[in-house]
Amino acid sequence: MGLEQLLGAPILYTKQAEQVKAQAVLAWGRKPSAQKAELLAAQLALPVLYLEDGFIHSLGQGVLGAHAFSLVSDQRGIYYDATQASDLEVLLAEDAQGRLKEPSLLERAAQLMQLITQHKVSKYNNAPLATHPLNLPAGKKVLVVDQTAGDMSLKYGLISPHSAEQLAEQMLAAALAEHPDAHILLKTHPDVIVGKKQGCFPKQLQHPKVHWVSQAINPLSLLAEVEQVYVLTSQLGFEALLMGKQVTCFGIPFYAGWGLTDDRAEPSLMVFQRRSRQRSVTEVFAAAYLLYSRYLDPETGIRCELERVVEYIALQNYYAALNAGAWYCFGFSVWKQNYLRRFLYAPNTAFYFVWKKQAALQRGFNQASRLAVWGERAATEVTSLAAATQVPIWRVEDGFIRSVGLGSDYNPPLSLVVDQRGIYYDPQQPSDLEYYLQNSDFSPKLLKRASVLRNRLLQNRLSKYNLGIESVADAIKANQGQLIILVPGQVEDDVSIRKGCLDIADNAALLKAVRVARPDAYVIYKPHPDVVSGNRKGKVEASLLKQYSDLVLEDASIPDCLDAVDEVHTMTSLVGFEGLLRGKQVACYGLPFYAGWGLTMDRHVLSRRNRRLSLDELVAATLILYPRYLNWQTGAFTTPEYAVELLHRQLQEQGGKQKNKVNWFYRQARKVVHVYNGVFKFRY
Repeated sequence: MGLEQLLGAPILYTKQAEQVKAQAVLAWGRKPSAQKAELLAAQLALPVLYLEDGFIHSLGQGVLGAHAFSLVSDQRGIYYDATQASDLEVLLAEDAQGRLKEPSLLERAAQLMQLITQHKVSKYNNAPLATHPLNLPAGKKVLVVDQTAGDMSLKYGLISPHSAEQLAEQMLAAALAEHPDAHILLKTHPDVIVGKKQGCFPKQLQHPKVHWVSQAINPLSLLAEVEQVYVLTSQLGFEALLMGKQVTCFGIPFYAGWGLTDDRAEPSLMVFQRRSRQRSVTEVFAAAYLLYSRYLDPETGIRCELERVVEYIALQNYYAALNAGAWYCFGFSVWKQNYLRRFLYAPNTAFYFVWKKQAALQRGFNQASRLAVWGERAATEVTSLAAATQVPIWRVEDGFIRSVGLGSDYNPPLSLVVDQRGIYYDPQQPSDLEYYLQNSDFSPKLLKRASVLRNRLLQNRLSKYNLGIESVADAIKANQGQLIILVPGQVEDDVSIRKGCLDIADNAALLKAVRVARPDAYVIYKPHPDVVSGNRKGKVEASLLKQYSDLVLEDASIPDCLDAVDEVHTMTSLVGFEGLLRGKQVACYGLPFYAGWGLTMDRHVLSRRNRRLSLDELVAATLILYPRYLNWQTGAFTTPEYAVELLHRQLQEQGGKQKNKVNWFYRQARKVVHVYNGVFKFRY
C-alpha cells in the first residue's frame, strides 16, 4: 500500500517494540486490532496514529484487492467516529492556524471539486459511467443509499448495529413521504454487488415507487440523475454535496453538523455541540481532501498531490466512456486479442472477435454495437457490415512509441491508435490524426508538453522498436563534407506502402530514386527490422544494394543512425518522423502522415493538408492527442510521458538495446509463450 511513502517514515512490524526507537504506534481505524495498538502505545508511552483509507481510494474496490491511492492519519481519532473529536473535526471546528481562510487553498479546492465532478472521480472508480443500462424511471428521482451491515462508519456514526436496519427503513419511509411525486432509487453498496458483504436493506424489499439500483454504476453519474440524497453515513452524501444536491443524513458522517446537510440525528448529541460552526462545502473539501489526506502516485508509488490522482482517474474514465459498449472486432489474431481487450477496456465491456460479417450478426451485432478492425484482411467484411447498419468503424493500429522489440515477435505495444475517421497511414482519406493536425488549436501548455516529450525521447535515445546494437560511426566511410543520407527500408507488402505510395513503392525503387536525386551523397541503407528478422517481405538483392548504396546497416539502432546522417529519404517510414524530431532534413517519396505540413521535402502534394505546422505542433498531435497508452505493469491507461519512462526503464533493466537478429528457434519459442501463456492478467 505504500505506508512508508505516505507516512514518510519506516514501518517496523515487530513484537519487540520496546527494543526499537519508534515514534508512534499505528492502528487501523476503529477495528478491534486498534485496541491492541492503544495498549501497546500506553506501555511504550507513545502516541497512536489512527490510519484509514482516504476519500478517493482506487480504481477498483478494496475488498477486491485494489491498492489504495490515499490515506488519512489522525492523532485524535478517525474522521468517521462521531463519538469523539478527530483531527478533521478539530480543523473544521477551530482552525487555530487559519488555514481554511487561505484564498489559495480555497481556490485550489474549488478547482479540484470542479475537476472531480466533471470527470466523475469517486471513492471507487471501477463502475460504468453511463446510466442508460439501468433503465431508470422517467421524472423526478430521489436517491436512498444503502450501506454494508456492520460497517464501522455506522457504529461510530451513532447508528448501533441493532438499529441500522430499522433506521434504514425509516430513511426510506421519509424519502417516500417527503417526495410523493418522485421515484425512489435505492442504491446497493458496491461491496454487496460483488458478493463480499450484506446491506442494511432486506433483499426482498419491494415497493411500487422504489427502484433498486443493484448494478454497478459510477456514483457521480447516478447523482446527476437525482434531486435529493438520503444517507445513513455514506461518503456518497458528501459527493452529492460536491454536485450541489440536497443531502439528508440519518447518522452523523464527517460532513454532517456544519450547516450543509439536513441532519435527522438527535440535535442534543454532543457531536453537534462540537460542530457548532457553519462551513461551506469548499471548506469541508479543503480540510478533508487536501489537509487531512495524503496521496500516492498510482504509477510511481511516491507521494503526490491530489491533482495527480484526479488526473490519473480522469484519464481512465475518459477512455472508459469512449470504450463503453459491445465490441465486434474484425481481423485480430489471438495475440492481438490479448492486448486489445485492455486498450478498449471499460467496465462491463463485451468483446466478440470475428472475421466475417455473418458471424457478427449471428452473435448479436446491432446498431448499438461497436466495430473495430485491424489492417486490411477483414476490411471488406467490416465495411459491408458498417454500410448495412450505419455503425462507424474504428481502425486500430500500433502507435508510434511501441515497445522494446518487434510486434511480429509478439512484444506487447505500449500504445495503439484507435481512429474513427480513417487511419494515419492511408492518405486516401482523412484520419483523426490528419484532423488534429489540420484543425487543432495548439495551446501553449500543450506545445510545452510536446517539447518536453520530444526532448525526453531524444535524451533516452528511444524509437519505435528500440532494437539494434551495430556500430554506426565506425562503419561510415564518407569523405569529408560529403552529404550522408539514411534510407530506411520498409515492409514492402505493408498497407502503408500500398496506400501511401504513388510511383515509388518498393525498397529497390527507393534506393534508385535517392541515387538519382543525390548522386554524390553517401547513402546508408537500413533494412526494416521485420525484414531482417525474417518475419516480413522487403529484402533487396545484394547486387542492387552494392550499386545504389554505400553502406548497409542491418542491426543498428535508429537513434544511432539518425545521429550520423544529414538527411532521411523515405517512402512512408516512421523513421522520417523520427528524423524530424532530431532536426534532420527529410525527403518523402510517398505520403506519410508527417508530409505536407511544411516540414518535409515532398515528392507529392495532398491538397487537404494546407496548414503550415511547427515541429512541436506535429509532435503534440502525433504523440499526445492521437494515440492511447497503456502501462502493462498496472494494466491501466497512462500518459505518453510515463510510457517513455517505462521504455527507458525497461532498456536499462535489460542492459540496453538488444540485437534484432535472433536465433530462429528462440524466436518461435518466444511467440508460443507469449500467445498461450496468458500474460495479460490484471486486477482492475
